[in-house]
Amino acid sequence: MKIIQLIQKKQLRGAEVFASQLSNHLTVAGHEVLLVSLLPGDADLPFTGKHVSLNRPLRKRFFDFAGWKLLAEYIHIFQPDIVQANAGDTLKFAVFSKLLFGWKARIIFRNANKVSDFIAFAPKLWFNWFLVHRVDFVVSVSELCRQDFIHTYKYSPGKTTTVPIGLNLEPVSQSLSQDLTKIFSSGKVLVHVASFVPEKNHTGLLRIIQKLVESGADVKVILIGDGKLRPAVEQRLKDMRLTDRVMVTGHRNDVLSIMANARALVLPSLIEGLPGVILEAMYCRTPIVAYDVGGIREVVRPQETGWLVKKNDEVGFVQAVLEVLEGNKVEQITEGAYHMVVSNFDNRVIAKRFEDIYWKLVARR
Repeated sequence: MKIIQLIQKKQLRGAEVFASQLSNHLTVAGHEVLLVSLLPGDADLPFTGKHVSLNRPLRKRFFDFAGWKLLAEYIHIFQPDIVQANAGDTLKFAVFSKLLFGWKARIIFRNANKVSDFIAFAPKLWFNWFLVHRVDFVVSVSELCRQDFIHTYKYSPGKTTTVPIGLNLEPVSQSLSQDLTKIFSSGKVLVHVASFVPEKNHTGLLRIIQKLVESGADVKVILIGDGKLRPAVEQRLKDMRLTDRVMVTGHRNDVLSIMANARALVLPSLIEGLPGVILEAMYCRTPIVAYDVGGIREVVRPQETGWLVKKNDEVGFVQAVLEVLEGNKVEQITEGAYHMVVSNFDNRVIAKRFEDIYWKLVARR
């Protein structure tokens, strides 16, 4: 079988990293996979196969006839059975390319979010409705996201399923790079891994950090990621006099090593699907404190696999972090989380589930 995995760009974001890992496993299973990115990017993605970038300008993301034609040309050459759209603009790009240029491959959309949280006005709902009703199948990252997708777009339940994100179960290095030794030797380190976008709630996180400091907790925080809000967050750090407490690193390739050494992963997101970083923390036996949003509660179970806090309850979030720092039941909970991930989220098993979906769609043709 021939498969195109369509991604936004070469960036170390959950959707792109998972698409790359999935592509590797599909290749090992004997399929031919082409990774296609829409926009320019320079991250080192964990995909060992062939990758092409359409290098489309960001200013044309809303209407890009030339880009849709270019994708159609690659599809004509590669002749895929499946084109999988993975977040960002990939769904729109795939649908318009197929409508205008008539290629025949099946389109699968990987839905990684609770979509209703992103729809603020009716025209956006109508436009997205138009797109999703022109794909052949939808794979949601959590059951909550699947049910929300069905309800929001009046989509056929029979054309959807839930397949969570997975992990490559490989050894995690405990070694830290030199630029991190100072912060890890100067306090109890918390880590946050997310793009600098509004739904990740960096502003709320800074207020939580400030409350932790005011409570007397000797904490330091590493913010891993990048995005349009990073300059504003860095300025806010200066205004709040937290620059000696918080380190902003940008994207990194050693996230697992950092998490393995951290005291907790903190994730006060306002909108989520099922973030892979939670599974990574569990695999590293790192405690998780997160807001109860999206599909997070499907893996973070209070007093079993992590600490779950009501959305926007910053006082409750601080209390949960303090409980983790005090060590109450931490080892028991992190062991439970680790065994859950190893048992249920192995990427080899996840890739087989995607493969089964592909075969059913191809046979339907």
